[in-house]
Amino acid sequence: MKNRITEETALFASVAKWLFLSTIIGLVVGAGVSLFLKVIQYFIDRQGFLPFHYYFFLPLALVLSVYLVKKFAPDAEGHGTEKVIQAIHEKNGKIDVLVIPIKVIATVITIAAGGSVGKEGPSAQIGAGVASVFATFLRFSDEDRKAIVICGISAGFAAVFGTPIAGAIFGVEVLVVGSILYSVLLPSFIAGFASFLVSQTMGTPYVEFHVEFFPRYGLDELLFLKVVIAGIFFGLISDLTITFVHASGKFIKKELVMGYIEKCIIGGFFLIGLALLFGDQYLGLGMQQIENSVNNATGGGVHWYDFLLKILFTGLSLGFGGSGGVVTPLFFIGSTSGNAIGTLLSGNIQFFAAIGLVSIIAGAANTPIAAAIMALELFGIQTAHYAAISSIIAYLITGHRSIYPSQILAFKKSQYLEVPTGKDIEHTKVVGTQSVTLNKLRERWHKKKGLKKSGKDTTNQE
Repeated sequence: MKNRITEETALFASVAKWLFLSTIIGLVVGAGVSLFLKVIQYFIDRQGFLPFHYYFFLPLALVLSVYLVKKFAPDAEGHGTEKVIQAIHEKNGKIDVLVIPIKVIATVITIAAGGSVGKEGPSAQIGAGVASVFATFLRFSDEDRKAIVICGISAGFAAVFGTPIAGAIFGVEVLVVGSILYSVLLPSFIAGFASFLVSQTMGTPYVEFHVEFFPRYGLDELLFLKVVIAGIFFGLISDLTITFVHASGKFIKKELVMGYIEKCIIGGFFLIGLALLFGDQYLGLGMQQIENSVNNATGGGVHWYDFLLKILFTGLSLGFGGSGGVVTPLFFIGSTSGNAIGTLLSGNIQFFAAIGLVSIIAGAANTPIAAAIMALELFGIQTAHYAAISSIIAYLITGHRSIYPSQILAFKKSQYLEVPTGKDIEHTKVVGTQSVTLNKLRERWHKKKGLKKSGKDTTNQE
């Protein structure tokens, strides 16, 4: 009995501690992210007042963005979330305080000028940075620092997504592929809810989706088959996105032998040329196109190739030094690719655009649980079941790759593959097949192939 009392007392103290700390973090991060989003919207609203195309500022914006990051906060480089994951795994959650203002300024400059980046990466860095400063001030242990920083990540995602549960889950699921950190689940939920409530109170606008989809009761075999096909398609698109974003970044960084100023200017003018050629809907956040994809029952204003061009614009924007997140572009890629596959499958376009939006997140970020919950929060229960199936298939089909290469791989996605676990995805490669059954099938195939070539009858062999 004494041990039971001791155990319950310790658990109560732990719950009380994290309720208090995570609430504070959630409130502060929610306010910070809301201000950040309002500043972005302020500049977006004024793009049309210029006497020329706003994206003509892109060369200058890229130069300023890269200069600020290189000069004052190198950890603010890239799309934000990647650096936060790296800080969790390699630095016990320690984040330079300068990352917060530099990341905010660089991202606002990039998005205002039309860089094809998102707002959630910087929001995660705001959350993680605030939590890290908080932990340093109160002299937290390394373990508690990591926990409170993860709370900050969840709070940042919850505020920017407008989905408190999915945002909280995303923050704990995105760190390790194939594992959720249950030890920080409660504080992450509390921080996410507190952050979302503050954001709502401050009037942060969120896109409302209206998916007119009413499946019949019972199992719809044809629809189920279409969802499976769509999930495979979204997995392949996720893989394409990851490959192009990383490959373009490496090529620009290593193969273009010139100073960063020259690279930024060349990249800016290249993006201007693409915008003049294909249109400016692929620049910036692209929220209007996302909304059109999901809310327009006829798919009006959305082209089948939109997702391909968005991949191109996003990879180049990040590769040439633009500062910002990658999830908002993934929303664009997911919803427009869903629109395309929905048209091809002669299905409900809104439905496939909706499940595409979350499935690409599941595949590219390796977060199928968060994606399934996001579908429920954004689109309702009618769509959520099918979105969960599509998200998990996309997650598996994408393979052992990620838009966040610092994720630790804790789970191999197929028993037939030999993949080392426990390392970051960037340095994890498939080294072969592991299944005896698969090897036997391969041997049998080669054996039959050889017998046929020699003219022997294989009908009753084996």
